[in-house]
Amino acid sequence: MLKEMGIREGVNLGGWFSQCDYSQERLDNFITEADFAQIAAWGFDHVRLPVDYNVVQNADGSRKEDGLRRIDGALALCERCGLKLVLDLHKTPGYSFDAGEKEAGFFESEAYQERFYALWESFAARYGDRPEQVVFELLNEVTEERYLRPWMRIARECVRRIRRYAPETVILLGSYHYNGVREVTALDPPFDAKVAYNFHCYEPHRFTHQGAYWEAPYRDISERLRFDECGVSEAYFEELFAPAIAKAEKEGTELYCGEYGVIDVVPPKEALPWFRAIHAVLERHGIARSAWSYKEMDFGLADARMDAVREELLNLL
Repeated sequence: MLKEMGIREGVNLGGWFSQCDYSQERLDNFITEADFAQIAAWGFDHVRLPVDYNVVQNADGSRKEDGLRRIDGALALCERCGLKLVLDLHKTPGYSFDAGEKEAGFFESEAYQERFYALWESFAARYGDRPEQVVFELLNEVTEERYLRPWMRIARECVRRIRRYAPETVILLGSYHYNGVREVTALDPPFDAKVAYNFHCYEPHRFTHQGAYWEAPYRDISERLRFDECGVSEAYFEELFAPAIAKAEKEGTELYCGEYGVIDVVPPKEALPWFRAIHAVLERHGIARSAWSYKEMDFGLADARMDAVREELLNLL
């Protein structure tokens, strides 16, 4: 599956076709060919590309060909630079992990679900003949546990429809609590042999998200938490990941960590030991991963603040 594809270490292109103002300037210039070349030169083997539905789908559910051509362009740049692509639907009609987007009703609305299926059918028809190059990630970060059962039903039907066009493409399936690693155990068995489990890891949030303006519990940094106070070690991640690893082994599938990182409020030299600990465990268990995020988005690896530690960090990735 992912290992056979050569997918092991990647980085997110957050903020390009998702979580942005969708301006022509942003879509045209936030990420360029030079960025793809830099990512490859740093030793990554793939990128995760978050895409919001409104980049590729009109309000009436019809396709936006310009948006699809933008994904075509990103895939072409991946191929030119020797990178694979994880295509992540970051926001779908009626649902976003970000409550501020005011998307609602997806898990109850057949109309929204049909638009979701149509999106994936269009992706599958367009990219399903490249299973060696492209991975599909159905939806970013289901939030609440009450959505899990409808989500499993929707995901199963979506996989069925995708398979008409993309029988061999690897599909990533995440659980609730924002793709929580603890919640991997709640997932249904994979719907077929090409479905892998997906999770995100920013644990502990009180360290990785301190000062996050969008999360009230972590916004106050009057008493900033240092790494040596957060209780993180390789043993911490071994214990955290163990149930998910056991679940994947039981179901005969693989794990993929689609997001992980440390906010830019934390000094880079303190972020390094967090990365060192999580990477040791991901590597030990052969878990493919994609860091959040390449540029800006409060977690940027390419940002100037990381200059002094980037070489050491890249040696870990």
